[in-house]
Amino acid sequence: MGSSPWTLCLTLLLFASVAFSAAPKRAIDVPFGRNYVPSWAFDHIKYFNGGSEIQLHLDKYTGTGFQSKGSYLFGHFSMHIKMVPGDSAGTVTAFYLSSQNSEHDEIDFEFLGNRTGQPYILQTNVYTGGKGDKEQRIYLWFDPTKAYHTYSVLWNMYQIVFFVDNIPVRVFKNSKDLGVRFPFNQPMKLYSSLWNADDWATRGGLEKTDWSKAPFIASYRGFHIDGCETSINAKYCASQGKKWWDQPQYRDLDGFQYSRLRWVRNKYTIYNYCTDRVRFPRIPAECKRDRDI
Repeated sequence: MGSSPWTLCLTLLLFASVAFSAAPKRAIDVPFGRNYVPSWAFDHIKYFNGGSEIQLHLDKYTGTGFQSKGSYLFGHFSMHIKMVPGDSAGTVTAFYLSSQNSEHDEIDFEFLGNRTGQPYILQTNVYTGGKGDKEQRIYLWFDPTKAYHTYSVLWNMYQIVFFVDNIPVRVFKNSKDLGVRFPFNQPMKLYSSLWNADDWATRGGLEKTDWSKAPFIASYRGFHIDGCETSINAKYCASQGKKWWDQPQYRDLDGFQYSRLRWVRNKYTIYNYCTDRVRFPRIPAECKRDRDI
């Protein structure tokens, strides 16, 4: 017996709900001052539309940055950013989470500037117990200077996922069973900054910042935080297991998300520490899991 149009429609809706069940919740736009404060060079932050949009300015004297008011153990964090346009070689726009002590944990987005016409590079990294060396680099599949795009982190006990416009570009699984440390007991603040890093950021430091193009400007809006806020010295989240980002469907990517991640991996990845046999003659333990992606 053939399916009726209504039956077919319901089937498609059910498929869609399953396919996107593990997608992060839509980030709600909030003003800068609700969740963040300037952290340095206050006069290099410009405010617009009642604080719903800001700009960071970098010149030859200083960059600038801001940080969250609270500290968080797990959650979903996102920012709408429009990167420095034109010749941005030597500059780095960063959006990251970091704990406060010497053996710190950290989850990094770093956007590496370019000469005009060259693609922006997004570098991600994860630090655990003060040790990083887990860099991955991709080309973005769009011009991030033309419009706002959304950069998000989902962090729970099971995984850390980096998203660009809701597309997963990297997943770092909890591999405690393989003897790999995972951020779980050090609350982190969120930070963003625009700074000069022309000793390494563009072509390994070959391209220097052209200060005649200053000021360099990165624009921000949508200062979304949905995390377990806690004291800086807390070792666990009091609401563990109760928030939406703790639920079973967020403990792994779904099939659609894995297909998107493979798309990024195959078409846009230009460096992955997991495949760097010069730096790591022995494959890092967590990368054995990464190879299945």
